[in-house]
Amino acid sequence: MKLPLPALVAAASALLAFPATLPASTLVHCGALIDGVSDAPLKEVTVVVDGDRIARVEQGYAAAGAGDSVIELKSATVMPGWIDCHVHLDMQTAPNMLGTIVTSEPGDYALRAAYYARKTLLAGFTSVRNLGDHEGSTLALRRAISLGMAEGPRIYTAGQALSTTGGHADFTDGLAHRFAGHPTIDDGVFNGPDEARKAVRQHYKDGCDLIKIMASAGVLSIEKSVQNPQMTEEEIRAVVETAHDYGMKVAVHAHGNEAIRRAVEAGVDSIEHGTYMTDEVIALMKQHGTYYVPTISAGRFVAQQASVPGYFPPMIVPKAMAVGPLILATFQRAYQGGVKIAFGTDTGVSAHGDNAQEFVYMVEAGMPPMQAIQCATREAAKLIGDEKNIGTVAPGRYADLTAVPGDPLADISLVRKVSFVMKGGVVYKNP
Repeated sequence: MKLPLPALVAAASALLAFPATLPASTLVHCGALIDGVSDAPLKEVTVVVDGDRIARVEQGYAAAGAGDSVIELKSATVMPGWIDCHVHLDMQTAPNMLGTIVTSEPGDYALRAAYYARKTLLAGFTSVRNLGDHEGSTLALRRAISLGMAEGPRIYTAGQALSTTGGHADFTDGLAHRFAGHPTIDDGVFNGPDEARKAVRQHYKDGCDLIKIMASAGVLSIEKSVQNPQMTEEEIRAVVETAHDYGMKVAVHAHGNEAIRRAVEAGVDSIEHGTYMTDEVIALMKQHGTYYVPTISAGRFVAQQASVPGYFPPMIVPKAMAVGPLILATFQRAYQGGVKIAFGTDTGVSAHGDNAQEFVYMVEAGMPPMQAIQCATREAAKLIGDEKNIGTVAPGRYADLTAVPGDPLADISLVRKVSFVMKGGVVYKNP
């Protein structure tokens, strides 16, 4: 049968449009795979990567086709790229931090953020929530990483943390009045519900992914208390309602129990630190579905450094010594109370690149290793709200993979020995 001319033309065009060879894939042969979905590791599987996404997961070690590349990780445990839900990429705690703050220019913060971001990526963390920066450093870094101009994790940034006058993120605390002036929304300081709404809208305009507020006092700020509430429930509720209207989540720094209670009642998405939360507030968090981000690493770090003469100003030392030992016990009670937990370290207080130590602390506190890993994969992705792209090894997700030698379920300390990192299909570390 002779085909009509239009059909012949269409068939010829289709043949010409079809590539001569299919695009090459990367085959990752995994001795064990913790996929973030299953509660037990899968053995001897292949993760097939096409471009920056995972195409499929196959049982057994698939043979390479023409042009395919193979990454052999048969003696390793492969996991979804880890997610740290609480970092500060443009800083790292050191003596005389106040002096560093008042002498740093925007470029200093941006360069520090880029340096620490690469360390974070090589430590196995392919995504982070940056909960407070300076001079928009992580907004700029997020763009640079997306354009391939810098190496680092996928950044979900809150921009500058928001505080009230004299609060934990009022960086003029401790300065003489003639230098401090009167910080405003442009400085991350608001007072009252109306200013709270305006501050959130400005952060949205600036391109922030979420909002971070300081609902209680803190450890490293120049203030006496670590517990007192520093925002009214009306102010917190104004932040939450406005942020949710704009599609942004709200993370809340809170040590004191009353500040935590107000934040949970106002509908926030996560409580960071939570040191002094009571069993009643733990039950309230479970009822509201509020995530807890424990940051045990920061608590341990400040308690250790508080014993070093001159490391912290005298006002900070007793706060650091009090909070440090309590955070681990709070984590234990929150875990036993059934609160949803996402992995977060507050790195920038502790040293960048040491983020994985948090896994060890979580397991020391009684959480099974698999659950600790899930807190840094699927649960962290749920908290961020991007579980369709990150947090699990499944078709369509970003090809973000972290591997360690051996079995971290048998020896959780192996998380500190990351041997392989892939982010978006690009290998950054390979044994």
